[in-house]
Amino acid sequence: MARRAGADTYPARLRKSAHRVRSTLRRSGVDYFRGDGSDWIALAGLLLVIPVITCVTLADPVWCAPTMLVLPIVAGGLLLRPASLLGLYATAAAALIVESIWLGPYENGPARVTPGTVLTVAACGLLGLILAQFRARVGVPWRRGGTMLFDLRERIRVQSALPRLPQGWHREMALRPAGGQSFSGDFVVAARTHGGRTLEAVLTDVSGKGMDAGSRALLLSGAFGGLLGSLPPHGFLPAANGYLLRQDWDEGFATSIHLVLDLETGDYELLSAGHPPALQLHAGSGQWEEMAAEGPLLGVYDGAEFDPVKGHLAPGDVLMLFTDGLVEASDRDIAEGIDRLTGEADRYVATGFEGAAWHLIEACAKDVNDDRALLLLSRKS
Repeated sequence: MARRAGADTYPARLRKSAHRVRSTLRRSGVDYFRGDGSDWIALAGLLLVIPVITCVTLADPVWCAPTMLVLPIVAGGLLLRPASLLGLYATAAAALIVESIWLGPYENGPARVTPGTVLTVAACGLLGLILAQFRARVGVPWRRGGTMLFDLRERIRVQSALPRLPQGWHREMALRPAGGQSFSGDFVVAARTHGGRTLEAVLTDVSGKGMDAGSRALLLSGAFGGLLGSLPPHGFLPAANGYLLRQDWDEGFATSIHLVLDLETGDYELLSAGHPPALQLHAGSGQWEEMAAEGPLLGVYDGAEFDPVKGHLAPGDVLMLFTDGLVEASDRDIAEGIDRLTGEADRYVATGFEGAAWHLIEACAKDVNDDRALLLLSRKS
């Protein structure tokens, strides 16, 4: 009874009420910044800012001009929904009317509400309303836009991660989007199949570049990752081709190269869909060989056939798969680009190609305005 009486005292009830208020505000704030909750907190804050600005303007219009009302209007355009913006704009219009009456006609001196002030505030309001309506139509609050883009970039990066290989093998992947962006039309999906004995890796170059191709690359990387290992190796590219055809995109084609490598014997097959050839370094001769398989672009026509080319990686051999952005540019053809790539790659023969993929992109195509990707596999001696 004493414990219950203590819990019902006025200070205890006051603490409980304060705790509930804090919890409600914190939950509302978290939901708001996640883009899941109401915008009433932001609206209330901006509605309080407007009379504060108005009072300061009436007290000292020289230092706080009437155009200061554009600040809450611009913030409202970024934070509020269209319906809430209308209430904010009505409050700002009322504040302008009060300032105009209090300060007097603009002909009587400076620091008054002029037609230019009204036009400036109205133009900012119109821009904010357009932005708010665009966000409402897309369905993504501005607070979540950056998070979504970051999440998409991380998903592409995770899907492009290469599986661990057994001892005696080295693999690395380097990807550099066009224009320094975070999104690329080049991607890799890879998996170990047949009980881990086989490595299957697919390097794909989606039409377009950078941000324009990033959304299609994300969709295709997920689809290709699901197909890889679920079908026989010779069935992957035909299935991928059919998938692209069903999308019916305006820019729906892609190039792709599919590697099927036996990690025990070093034997491999390459299947290509309009992709640049792979390059193999033969450790015995020190010479590079182009491994070119035949096949049309993905997403061009149904019933396409893809003829494989077979090879073998002996101890010390290296295999490179790459996209055309690494070897092709407006001022050189692909043959010159391949010569330059192999010439730079020869520098890493002595070091075993550890960390070579990124440096090869830097050396061969640092300033190329195209997506560039390089997958490097080596069998240690």
